Amino acid sequence: MKIIKDPVHGYVEVEEFALSLLDSPALQRLRYVRQLGFSYLVYPGANHTRFEHSLGTMFLADVACRRFQLGDEERILVTAAALLHDIGHGPFSHASEPLMELLLNRTHDDIGALVEEQAGSILRAWEIDPAELCAVVQGKHRLSGIIHGDLDVDRMDYLLRDAYYTGAPYGTVDAQRLIRYLIRTDTGTVLDENGVNAAESLLIARTLMRPSVYYHHVSRIGESMFQLAVLEHLSDKGVAAAQALLAMDDATCLHTLRTSDNPVSRDLADGLYGRRLYKRALTAGSDQVNIATFQDGIPIPAIRNYADRIAESAGIRPHEVLVDIPSIPSELSLGVRVKNRHAIVAFEEISPRIRTLNATRRDQWRLGVYTLPEYCEQVAEAACAVLHVKKPTRQDTLF
Repeated sequence: MKIIKDPVHGYVEVEEFALSLLDSPALQRLRYVRQLGFSYLVYPGANHTRFEHSLGTMFLADVACRRFQLGDEERILVTAAALLHDIGHGPFSHASEPLMELLLNRTHDDIGALVEEQAGSILRAWEIDPAELCAVVQGKHRLSGIIHGDLDVDRMDYLLRDAYYTGAPYGTVDAQRLIRYLIRTDTGTVLDENGVNAAESLLIARTLMRPSVYYHHVSRIGESMFQLAVLEHLSDKGVAAAQALLAMDDATCLHTLRTSDNPVSRDLADGLYGRRLYKRALTAGSDQVNIATFQDGIPIPAIRNYADRIAESAGIRPHEVLVDIPSIPSELSLGVRVKNRHAIVAFEEISPRIRTLNATRRDQWRLGVYTLPEYCEQVAEAACAVLHVKKPTRQDTLF
């Protein structure tokens, strides 16, 4: 047993099986992968890593397992899964996720090969089945809800940790209280009515952190520059090169892009390193576009097609325009039911705030078009035409 001091949860006890996993290459790499990608360009303190988050998720998973009175075998399985759940992330975390899906046809939850290669022998030495662990991470196991559900410990930790390191005052979640009032039943997890306020605070934190941290326009500009730099760097290379690049940590990946044989990649990566970023030419809310066009999400090739058309119309080079079209926020809901003195009812029956939060999330959605500072005006005009953006009226700007 070892004790590690964590700034969010205090003293975290790490058992022997977890210590051996912490020293594995898969987890040590996470020391050098930022949790929030390019948010450090906005919040200088946002340099926390996936390693810290994994440790915190393991701690909360252990608390939840003990609350549910799981046996040691199941508790060790879940806490090991919590510790390893993020080893599939590429450099700069979620910034590389669309690239992973496009180039490698996988997501960061597809960790089977990594687990087998870099932690399989350790897991088997502690009688943990690697395949069963992967099923927990991917939401395909009866115990998955602890780290992969509506009120999961993964989300509790990252909200607390992201708020702590950015200084944003919105991520307050009473994780210990929330776990205390979760009840496991034969039909799933139920929330005691005394935990409703804590559950609401988690939903509110998720909603308020979106525009201020997760979808801050500077972070999105950084992500867009990074993604184009990677695409340009890999344009004449094969799958093996993509696999190698997306297995790197942040610093190694950025160095590779800064020394790329592709001049566009070099320029974009140097801009990120020196914080010489593209600027907003245009932002548009859901009321300014035909939102149905973007309902199912826009893949990277289609986004680059929009950028090429805007650049051509504006009379500049294609890489001088970036288009950012986030997915439409899904409806916020809690599949967890609430147990009061009389019955077990849907969470929405107890808390009407979800409707308000869903309306807020839809209003927060923004489409962005970015370019070099000197081209903002002409790109804005071209983007409005290509993307069919309705310009705000004078009356709109008064509110």
